[in-house]
Amino acid sequence: MLITALAVSIFGSGMWAVAMVYQVIQLRGGPLELSLVATAGSVGLVAFVLAGGIAADRVPQRLLIIAVEGANLAVIASISGLAMAGWLALWHLVVGAFVLGVGAAFFFPAYSAILPRLLPPEDLLAANGMEGTMRPILQQAAGPAVAGIVVAGLSPSHAVTGVAACHLVAFIILNFLGQHALSASANRAEHEGNPVGRDAQPGAAGPHVVRPRNSFFHDLHEGVTYTLRTPWLLWTLLWACISVLFLIGPIEVLMPFVVRDQLGGDSTMFGFLLAVMGIGSAAAALVTASFKLPRRYLTVMMVSWGAGSLPLAAVGLMDNFWVLALALFIFGATGSVGMVIWGTLLQRRVPAHLLGRISSLDFFVSLALMPVSMALAGPVAAVLPLWIIFLVAGSVCPVVAIVAMLAARMAGDEITHPLERQHGISADADVKSRRQ
Repeated sequence: MLITALAVSIFGSGMWAVAMVYQVIQLRGGPLELSLVATAGSVGLVAFVLAGGIAADRVPQRLLIIAVEGANLAVIASISGLAMAGWLALWHLVVGAFVLGVGAAFFFPAYSAILPRLLPPEDLLAANGMEGTMRPILQQAAGPAVAGIVVAGLSPSHAVTGVAACHLVAFIILNFLGQHALSASANRAEHEGNPVGRDAQPGAAGPHVVRPRNSFFHDLHEGVTYTLRTPWLLWTLLWACISVLFLIGPIEVLMPFVVRDQLGGDSTMFGFLLAVMGIGSAAAALVTASFKLPRRYLTVMMVSWGAGSLPLAAVGLMDNFWVLALALFIFGATGSVGMVIWGTLLQRRVPAHLLGRISSLDFFVSLALMPVSMALAGPVAAVLPLWIIFLVAGSVCPVVAIVAMLAARMAGDEITHPLERQHGISADADVKSRRQ
């Protein structure tokens, strides 16, 4: 039920990425107006993501996920109705994007925290790989491609209506996700000997542990302190924060105008370029999930992210569809390799009772500058040519990745904490438990 609802929901999110762009353009908006809408969504995410992480450690994650999907449905259905009636204004999209951002702030920590309750540690890489395969196919490939066709053939408002239908289906499915399923998983994990909070497997699945109810700031301080004392976690988040500043704005705000001005393309071409990037992400996630976690997992993760940003440096100079598609394919593939490994590391190396807060800190620190990036993209594009913007964006990120690897001494850390060996110990213990 969970994975089916997630699939339908993220397909709708992929449609929204294109429908929102051309809904703004239909309202005679340009880069500045698109920046405003995109910034509103990122502000909602960043402003509430810390609260979302604490809620994920306090409130049943199932209820949070259902509530978020219900809010998404209400927002998109309202925008759809206003668009169909001809009453939609730019400020409606701004408010709607902000509410959707707030919903994402509560959804992602809850989803990250619920997986270790459902699965044993040795299955988390495969589960994250499955999501990493499904998300690009639906959110970056199928959703945008379908939305581009609907926009070109009908109108942006029809595409928004399709998004609302997706969230309605996902909301209905999530209500069939019973609490008894989580309880059964927890009991099974306890009987099979999967530990909770042990050093070897801090993110392992297990029964829900009732902890003393502390204040908001106490819980927040505990999560921040853990992050500051964990170099691999801290420096990865700092790298992500800087990369978001340089990459998100150009990709989300300026790429539609690259398609229009450099390639002479329309919404269909833009949608299919996003689809190519999604296909690269999906293929790489599937390959990553099909093998064991690399022994040099931190090195593989950072090299994938850093080197994968280089093709974006030439986006502003490309006037050929296939060359631009190849650059986005490489960017999507390398980013997906890093994300599958990263999600697994959080669930395996972070203590279970901190997972919701650390997941929210992950989003907060890495996305803290996303509103700034969105807000600056339009004004900067009015002053500088696009090729300079993309050249700087694609060049800065590899350099920062090298700095993060050296500062956190990741090469030594991954040898000191060999997760593959822990995987073997966990598997042996599980076999013994089953035999007993």
